[in-house]
Amino acid sequence: MSVTARWCRRLDELPAGAWDALHNGTHPFVSYAFLQGLEREGCLRPDWGWNPLHLTLWEGDTLVAAAPGYLKNNSHGEFVFDHAWAHAYARYGQEYFPKWLCGVPYSPVTGPRLLGAAQWRPQLLAAMRELVERSGLSSAHVNFYPVDEDAAFDADWLERNDLQYHWHNASGWSDFESFLAAMDHKRRKNIRQERAKVQRAGVQLRVVHGDEASAADLDAMYGFYLKTFNEYGNSPALTPEFLRHLAQHLPRQLVMFLAELDGHPIAGALCLRGQDTLYGRYWGGEALPGLHFETCYYQGIEYCLHQGLSRFEPGAQGQHKIARGFLPTLVRSRHWIADPAFREPLAQWCADEREAVAQHARELFEHSPFRD
Repeated sequence: MSVTARWCRRLDELPAGAWDALHNGTHPFVSYAFLQGLEREGCLRPDWGWNPLHLTLWEGDTLVAAAPGYLKNNSHGEFVFDHAWAHAYARYGQEYFPKWLCGVPYSPVTGPRLLGAAQWRPQLLAAMRELVERSGLSSAHVNFYPVDEDAAFDADWLERNDLQYHWHNASGWSDFESFLAAMDHKRRKNIRQERAKVQRAGVQLRVVHGDEASAADLDAMYGFYLKTFNEYGNSPALTPEFLRHLAQHLPRQLVMFLAELDGHPIAGALCLRGQDTLYGRYWGGEALPGLHFETCYYQGIEYCLHQGLSRFEPGAQGQHKIARGFLPTLVRSRHWIADPAFREPLAQWCADEREAVAQHARELFEHSPFRD
């Protein structure tokens, strides 16, 4: 039976069960509940560049593969920075936007992108290229894909690398003290001092899953999220309705660390949990010494140790995380450029970038806090 590619502009055009049957359920960001919630709860405003256009493959009436996708008229909320590419197109009188992106809005988190059995990946990538050529787009992009999908891409899909900082329980630590014991004296002492400052201030911390969260908990967390965005002059994309949606539809995957002083919330970190990984996404709170590190990093490490999770990804950037046990980790994206006049020079640009990233990673590992 032949396979047909179809494009849909809203995820609710598809049955939730059919979409979620295409992945193993261990990665919350590609779940129907997460992606459809972004659409339904007002988080994907077209003026922010996010216009859903999901790719699906059908064998008769059966959905066999898919890729979450969006038409983009800017690079807002992607975390794979291509502004230099857009400027290069403009210098030659060409338009870089619109482009098509396979990824998860506002979420620089590695996870499945080519959903379904591996046999369908070539057809998915061919359909992406066909969309670009048919619609006059500049390019197609697949951001933060996992290494097991790498073999699906040929050399025309330019590879970019970047670094994030992840915690890995490679040594099988059973508790926070055994984690600290693996560090050198200076970093171990620094972490203990940071945690002690929060304790001396009388701050209490709670772990709250979505199905345990009260309306007040969710309101407090959303307020902290707004506070951070306002402090940096950014527009908050997520809505309070979306946070309530996560609590209802991903009740055990939503994890919040809420800090309280004298019974009042003063800070919070919002995370999502996969099968073996905790993903830190948003934080906000008062400027209390050590509070950011405790809420965003140390509570998450403790949670992973208690829950038997092997990895903690606390967010996209921040070289300061190395001293707190988060080591440089490679992340990947792929890019198909329609115009060969741009594809060829960008291929060299990407090769140079990959070498620079690899060199930077080698230099950063020299600052690992762990003893040899």
